[in-house]
Amino acid sequence: MMPEEILVNFTPCETRVAVIKNGILQKIDVERSRNASITGNIYLGVVVRVLPGMQAAFVDIGLERNAFLHAQDLVPSQQKIPGLQQSDPKADIASLLAEGQRILVKVVKNPMGRKGARLTSQISLPSCNLVYLPGTDGMRVAQSVQDPECRERLLQRLKEAVGNSSADGGFILRTAGVSASVDDMQSDIRFLTGMWDRMRRKASTSEPPALIHQDFPLSVRTVRDLAWENIEKVRVDSREMFEQMHQFLQEVKPGVLDRIEHYPDASPIFDLYGIEDEIQKALNRKVMLKSGGYLVIERTEAMTTVDINTGSFVGRRNLEETIFRTNLEAAAVLARQLRLRNLGGIIIVDFIDMAVAEHSAQVMRTLEHELSRDENKAQVNEMTALGLVEITRKRTRESLEEVLTEVCPSCDGRGSRKSRLTTCYEIFRETLRTARAVDAQEYLIVASQPVVDWLQGEEAAGLADLEAVIGRKITVRAKAGYDQEQYDVAAM
Repeated sequence: MMPEEILVNFTPCETRVAVIKNGILQKIDVERSRNASITGNIYLGVVVRVLPGMQAAFVDIGLERNAFLHAQDLVPSQQKIPGLQQSDPKADIASLLAEGQRILVKVVKNPMGRKGARLTSQISLPSCNLVYLPGTDGMRVAQSVQDPECRERLLQRLKEAVGNSSADGGFILRTAGVSASVDDMQSDIRFLTGMWDRMRRKASTSEPPALIHQDFPLSVRTVRDLAWENIEKVRVDSREMFEQMHQFLQEVKPGVLDRIEHYPDASPIFDLYGIEDEIQKALNRKVMLKSGGYLVIERTEAMTTVDINTGSFVGRRNLEETIFRTNLEAAAVLARQLRLRNLGGIIIVDFIDMAVAEHSAQVMRTLEHELSRDENKAQVNEMTALGLVEITRKRTRESLEEVLTEVCPSCDGRGSRKSRLTTCYEIFRETLRTARAVDAQEYLIVASQPVVDWLQGEEAAGLADLEAVIGRKITVRAKAGYDQEQYDVAAM
């Protein structure tokens, strides 16, 4: 596997983390101080409403909108915190929760759009190598480790580490921790159990809603969650943030400290690999392929659609070969775009129709292989006869587009606007309605400069005809700040 490089760009209001592989941007994370992610935060909440029909409850954790807790995310409370009630996970939610009840919860999905945060009562605390599950029993290895002999070897190593400690609770060995030694694991155990003890004490003396534990900032979460076997270098352009990351790693993973460094140069760190240009491209609808083909990515509220086209690629042999090569290249590029743009939910990909079954199978294998590298779990369904493939990708935070952009006030997110001609005809109809409703000596049309130019140019004859129909003078005036669809008609 090719080594990766991590670049961290920090300012007081924003942190950006770029993952570079072979000189190419693979992923970009952006976190802003005014709307920082709350995923991973742990709250002492209070149940405000129980919905038996949905097997869910709304919980007040102190945010603008109440958070959502589904019955499947409600587990027995064995956390021994005063005031927290034990529950049976097989029971109906109405028997598990009651309005006014205190409950310790973790945010697993940020609030998005009109939806509040998604919660779980299964508290889990991650570190570099392990995940600690207080209040549970057992030890296991991450599912991504599939070799039975390797899993057994890692499990025995984990049991040895836990057995040599006084930790109470369950542990999961993370994918990023498969090369960790027993000493590395014990460092994690001390760090995690100490964190949990502090949380329990705070929860026992707090009144809900209360923030019990705030997850680390993006830069620290990045080095915590890295699979360090593949990391060549982590560069950060802030001395303060470098010290914070260094301190965290010193406690839990000191063996990688030589791979994190402060970037002191005056030139922006993201200029090293042209990352700013790549971010701009990731906001465009069209993604060009090296062959000359292209992808068109469209986001809607319900799903994302991806259309693949051959574009200027004409191939060398025949049409089927051209289509196959375009689809094959698009499958690899698409996987990178999903990571880069952080697109989640339902994604429908419209591949170009292929006549050869083996070509379709190879495209699907390429797509599945590329998506298997994604840290966000993605599921790929079979290609339909029409060349459509449905992908579902886990979504826990906003997409890159949602973080960096806002809805265009002119088109209201449609991506297009009414033409000047259409607006002129709307103005004619509105003027006619106004003249029939209010008898005046003169009528005033106020519109944007482009529309006024059209009225006085290409539609001058139409404007004259309208004056003849209503028998009154029409004055046209441009107003700065009006967009192409905006106008007013007034009787003078």
